[in-house]
Order: sequence, then structure tokens, then C-alpha cells
Amino acid sequence: MSSRREFLKMSAVGIGGLIVGGAAGWELKPSGGGKVTPSPSKKGLKAGWIYVGPISDNGWTMMHNLGRETVAKKFKWLETTYAETVPESEASSYIDNMFENGCDIVFTTSWGYMVDTVKAGEKWPDKILYHCSGGPLPYKQITHKEFKSRNVGFYFNDFYQIYYLNGLMAGALTKTNKLGYVAAFTTSEVVRHLDAFFLGAKEVNPNVTMKVLVTGSWVDPETDAMNAEALIRWGADVIAFTADAPAVISTCQKHYKETGKRIYTFSHYGPMKKFGPDVVVSGQLVHWEKWYEDLLLKARSSVAEPWQHWGLAYGGYVELGDDWNEMINPVFVDKLKAVVVKDPILGEKSVYDLILYRYKQFRSEPVSYHVFKGPIYNSNEELKLKSGEIISQDELRWGMNWYIKNIIPPKK
Repeated sequence: MSSRREFLKMSAVGIGGLIVGGAAGWELKPSGGGKVTPSPSKKGLKAGWIYVGPISDNGWTMMHNLGRETVAKKFKWLETTYAETVPESEASSYIDNMFENGCDIVFTTSWGYMVDTVKAGEKWPDKILYHCSGGPLPYKQITHKEFKSRNVGFYFNDFYQIYYLNGLMAGALTKTNKLGYVAAFTTSEVVRHLDAFFLGAKEVNPNVTMKVLVTGSWVDPETDAMNAEALIRWGADVIAFTADAPAVISTCQKHYKETGKRIYTFSHYGPMKKFGPDVVVSGQLVHWEKWYEDLLLKARSSVAEPWQHWGLAYGGYVELGDDWNEMINPVFVDKLKAVVVKDPILGEKSVYDLILYRYKQFRSEPVSYHVFKGPIYNSNEELKLKSGEIISQDELRWGMNWYIKNIIPPKK
């Protein structure tokens, strides 16, 4: 399967504008949306989803499919279909097949589908397409000038704010001062996540270090588990991850059952506490249905929005939690309340109270706390952000190819 690993090698060419402000985050909105013509005369709408993994992965694909099921149940006029475990090299044929079988709109839900999605926009001018994640288009394949389709848009819900909050917990709970991170790839999205996680941990515990191991696949539970075991042997007693299955959590739970020693970890995308009730502290949960509701209602009126939609904690696109309606596993609340930190502005606060305070800041408009604010040094001890400087949106989204100081980067 092709992957998002080539992302960092690609030229940072724009894709028609970024949303800035409003419920989705920062706005730099292009003039007008796309009107698909001719407008469908039927009152109903048929939508298709193309998934990179199985809907049973308990993570990325399962949550996209939950979003599909949510809108299918809510909108009586909506018919849906989907294809799972689609190789990224075969996206084009799956898109064609869905349109040939009556779909009015198709959502493609993996980075590697992006080029074929954009090309399909020109091939199917009377249809609507949305690609999940978006990003700088591959320079050698599609340039900004060539992106003319007004029927292709992009959407993403990002977790970096929630990873930071989980990092606060990691810094409070670690005893070895060694954190681990299992990364599917080293795309800007994943590096942004792990850097934010480490910044949170370092805020509570300046002595922490973190080692990153890369799996090389979005869905590879066996290798995820091997990497988690390697990090445990290294001495990590907290492990976070960006991968599409709960293998890291199952490994940490197994270690606890066998040794009595906790390796703390976190849910990712979906509620994963059930796979590690003794080790899952909290996590990051997603609400894809918020974009699907909005974009499908507009598509029903033949309107496409050909720009990058960006969902964060503000507006409820993502939330903090190990399970639905549970922000933090009750097993660990007292431990987090027992650790006190001194914030230069807030004064002394327990880590638990600091988490709640920062979470409130992330959900406010405008957002009143920025995770990537200088001074920040990278792993080569180079100054990346000056004191008080806030990272640019372009670098945050598409240019995160550097690691925070005291992170041990993966081997290239």
C-alpha cells in the first residue's frame, strides 16, 4: 500500500486556501464556493466513502464509518455506500465505480487518495468530492495552477491540542522520565501530534525524554505491538501513538497483567478504554459527523466548498476522553490532582486542574492558548520559535518535519 510517508519530501504548494476563523479554526477563505451544474433534480442524495482500513479497526476508519452511520440515520433523504481496505493506488477506480453507480458525492479518507481525488474532480465535473486531510499537493503531480476544480474540497479534524493535554498527564504520571511514541509515519500530522504531546509532558516535568519508533503503516497491529514492547524495554512507562488500531493499548494492558507494572497510554480516534482499562488514562476522540452533516447539507443544494476545512477543539470537532462522556479514567484522577505545577501566569495548580483550564482555553473563541509558542528548540538544539512567537499555520499544518529538543527522533 502506498502511504503518506512521502509527504515531507513534497514541495509545499497550496491547494486553494485555508479556512481561518469560525467554527473550523483559522480562516483564509477563497472567494466563493463551487456550484455543481447541472443541479440534481432529485430530492435525495447518494454519498460514498472510501476507507483505507477496515471498519473494524477501532480507530480511524471505524470513526469515519460511525460518522457515515450517524448522517445516514439523521438524513432520511440520504443513501450511503462505502468501500473498506482500499489500497491507495486503487482510489481512482473506486471513485469511478461509486459515481458510475449513482453517487452524487464521494469522501476519500486517506492522505494517499488525494491526487486521485483531485484528478477525479476534473473527470467528474457534475459530482462533488471531499478528501480527508488535504495538504500541499505533490509538486510533480499536481501544481496549484492546475488545481481548477471547484467541486473538490478538503477536511480534517486535528488532535494536536488534545495530544498536548494528554502530554500534561504523561509528565505527571511517569516515574522513569522516559516516554515512548509509536508513529505510523512521520507526516506533518503525526509529528505535530507527538511534538504537542511532548510539549505538554515537558511543561509538567522538564526532565522527560521521548523516543519515537515508526511502524510504516497506518494499520499494522503486529508491528505497533513490537514497537510498544521495544519502548517498554527501553524504559518508557508512558506510550502514546498515532496509528489506526489499539495494539499499543493492548500491549500495555498485557504488560500490566503479567508484571503488575503500569505503562500508561491513551485512546486514539475512538474510545479504546475497553482494550486497556488499567492503563488508558485519557485520549483523543473525533467527531467526523460534524463535517459530514455540514458538507452533505450543502451538497444537497449542489454546493461544494473547494478549500481546506480545519476542525479543532473549538466547535467540538475533537474532544478529550478515554471513552465517550469520560475525559479522564477515574482510576488516575487522584494521581493527577496530587501533582502540582507552578504556571507563570496561573500560579500553582494541580495537573488535573491545569488540564481542565487549558481544555477550556482550546474550546474558546478566539483560542486563548497556543501549544506551539516560543521559545522552542528542536532536537538539534536549533531555535525554531523565538520567545513569544506563535508557529505559523502553514508550518503547523504542512511543515512539521522537526522534533522538539529531548525527543529521540526515529532512524531515517
